[in-house]
Amino acid sequence: MTTDLHTATEAVAAPSEGAEKVAGRQAEPVRPGAHAENGADLLNEVEAFHRRFNVFPSPAAYVAVALWNVHTHLLDAFESTPRLAFLSPEPGSGKTRGLEICGTLVPSPMVAVNASPAALFRAVSGLESGRPTILFDEIDTVFGPKAKDNEELRGLINAGHRRTGVSYRCVGDGGQQTVQAFPSYAAVAVAGLGWLPDTIMTRSVVIRMRRRAPNEHVEAFRSRIHEPEGHALRDRLATWAKTVHKEIEGAWPEMPEGVSDRPADVWEPLLAVADAAGGDWPQRARAACVELVAAATAGDKASLGIRLLTDLRDSVFCDAERMPTTQILAALNAMDEAPWADMDGRALDSRQLAKRLGEYVTADNQPIKARNIRTPGGSVVKGYYAADLRDAWARYCPMAAKSATSATTTP
Repeated sequence: MTTDLHTATEAVAAPSEGAEKVAGRQAEPVRPGAHAENGADLLNEVEAFHRRFNVFPSPAAYVAVALWNVHTHLLDAFESTPRLAFLSPEPGSGKTRGLEICGTLVPSPMVAVNASPAALFRAVSGLESGRPTILFDEIDTVFGPKAKDNEELRGLINAGHRRTGVSYRCVGDGGQQTVQAFPSYAAVAVAGLGWLPDTIMTRSVVIRMRRRAPNEHVEAFRSRIHEPEGHALRDRLATWAKTVHKEIEGAWPEMPEGVSDRPADVWEPLLAVADAAGGDWPQRARAACVELVAAATAGDKASLGIRLLTDLRDSVFCDAERMPTTQILAALNAMDEAPWADMDGRALDSRQLAKRLGEYVTADNQPIKARNIRTPGGSVVKGYYAADLRDAWARYCPMAAKSATSATTTP
């Protein structure tokens, strides 16, 4: 089914007229020799502005959010833009407020609630009017358990992670339709309950919000009073960004040990901003990177396959060389705080186990399968061999990952 981009522009809540004027105002060009604002001090002010209205789960979260706000003013200096995700298990945890404060600090904010893919395609690709920063609230209504797959929107968010990202859509009526490439590159922050699809989670800096404790207090946010304060800070960020754009463009910030692949992709723009700001921000940014990457890995709900491999290695096989399928299933389904006893309403069975393990391969590049095991009594049963699993264990859940996580908690 094709999407009619000419008519589907509903469900995007546009900023008010006054906000549009502020958002659309261009910062004055920085004149040669003009005094450049101190980047570290400016980032400190951004962090302090968030601290006034939100209680984030850790100091690392304030660092990440502040850096994300600044990076939105420098998108064209980077090859990719990380998504920022405020997520929580329960309402009333400050997610929307976090998104609201970000909206005062980023360029051309576009607040979207249940936005149609067509509306976002058109908004992001309309570069003549300025690339928007998309702030998507109630994202759980789009990707939650009661929502549909929303593959179009997921594709837009994923494609827009890269500067070269485009989305192809049919444009026109009837037999006059043509395929058109729409630029998708844009900064995106989301807020919602629960979790997100793994393709979005791996492109995100995740802030796990929680309700404020009785002893945690914040300043009440009043838009008429505090939005102008955020806008003034945003304009200073835009001016500072112009002074460091050439320095940041093409920069290769040093990654903390153990951060590579997709996590490095996510954090590279934020670390580049921290290095340009100077002060203690390069050190704080890297400490935040290690902490939040480790937290995301420890709580990753996206890959049941990796969870299965890890549980088999650490809690089922241990030092055993082979194990019957019935014994494996009994051990998995008896594990506390594991999903195996309730897989869509029923316990993990031999067929599900075979299907999930069959997606991985042995060291000989053959799918992992159950094989015959001869019992001490002389009978033959189906089961799995540790030798078949070792290559997958080494590749997907190396033991070193545990020590890296624990190291981040050392004072």
